[in-house]
Amino acid sequence: MHIFKEIAPLRDHLKSLRSGQSSIGFVPTMGALHKGHLGLINASKNHNDITVCSIYVNPTQFGNPEDLAKYPRTLEQDIDLLEQASCDVLFCPSNTVMYHRAEPLTISFDKLDRILEGEFRPGHFSGVAVVVSKLFNIVQPDIAYFGQKDYQQVMIISKLIEAMKFNVQLHVVPTVREHDGLALSSRNQRLSVDERNRATVLYQGLRATQQGLIQGLPLSELRTRVAALCDSKGVRMEYLEVVDQDTFEVKESPTRAVILIAAYVGNVRLIDNLVVESQDEIA
Repeated sequence: MHIFKEIAPLRDHLKSLRSGQSSIGFVPTMGALHKGHLGLINASKNHNDITVCSIYVNPTQFGNPEDLAKYPRTLEQDIDLLEQASCDVLFCPSNTVMYHRAEPLTISFDKLDRILEGEFRPGHFSGVAVVVSKLFNIVQPDIAYFGQKDYQQVMIISKLIEAMKFNVQLHVVPTVREHDGLALSSRNQRLSVDERNRATVLYQGLRATQQGLIQGLPLSELRTRVAALCDSKGVRMEYLEVVDQDTFEVKESPTRAVILIAAYVGNVRLIDNLVVESQDEIA
């Protein structure tokens, strides 16, 4: 695996590969890799000649300095995992490389970046969009791979690609879960054993909401029930919402819906979602 910390050498390397008509898949990450990330790497390897992964903890998408400071950083372990997965190229730049000086650039997405995650993390999606734009410009991939667990982020990236006319396809890979339903997340590394066990309530809440929607229960009642369920596990629910898969408009029907949840388990904030296609589906 070739490892680059600077932009120019990476571009030169990828340019030489493109001259051989090689397709390039790209997996942007913030490190602390897990099986979900490796699933993205494997998907890219199945579709492309060359797979590029980036590891960069982007400061502009963190509104809370403490959250940024505590984000897990495991570069040596990540490199080992990527080598085992036969990743071809790793780009792990510094803040100086990615942000040479203070930049006033912001990107907005109408109301999509101001609801749910956008409401509770102001400026988050602008930071995501700016750094992803930089990475797309640097790597110039044919296909970019993102996980379904961050569903609102996927919607943001889709709109970014369309608005900026990036010549890249977006490929979304389903959420990877533990045996008890807990969605894999780098933030899980910050959970104690007890907190990790209690964190499964997020998935339980998603399933309970799905069942309730199919039964025709109002979303307001389901929010109350899931909040109580979370509270019983010592977990503080921040939001529970049901939106249309394509428009992200709020809805109370399970047909082509996405159920989204965010909650604090101890001091660790986790998000999850459940994609539902039809009234009859029990995922």
